[in-house]
Amino acid sequence: MSSTETSIHKSPAETPQGVERTSPGKVFVPRVDIIETKDAITMVADLPGVDDKGVDITLEKNVLTLKATPVGHQPDGYSPVYSEYDVGNFERVFTVSDAVDRNGITATVKDGVLRLTLPKAKQQLSQKIAVQAVQ
Repeated sequence: MSSTETSIHKSPAETPQGVERTSPGKVFVPRVDIIETKDAITMVADLPGVDDKGVDITLEKNVLTLKATPVGHQPDGYSPVYSEYDVGNFERVFTVSDAVDRNGITATVKDGVLRLTLPKAKQQLSQKIAVQAVQ
């Protein structure tokens, strides 16, 4: 592979020391592109095999957690003989600043690509304070 090519392999999520996963199976770290504009931060995550029912996004305090489970694609009556693509759940955690409008966050998924839009909070407009003379 040349230095300009990117790897298309999924990397497994590491379990932090002292933490145990409660769900069995493999967990992968999805690749995410983060794009910032003046109005919002957009996150685009690759979640192959995942539809809207398989995505769970939570925001608690400043921690945004993305979990996704792919839809089973194994046809009934068949079992794999050889497989180059590993199937498992996805999980990724981000720290979000207070500059995000928590009530305006939206998420869509299409063809295994999640688009999460985090609008920036409206800045408090500066205001002129009138000063009165005291007699």
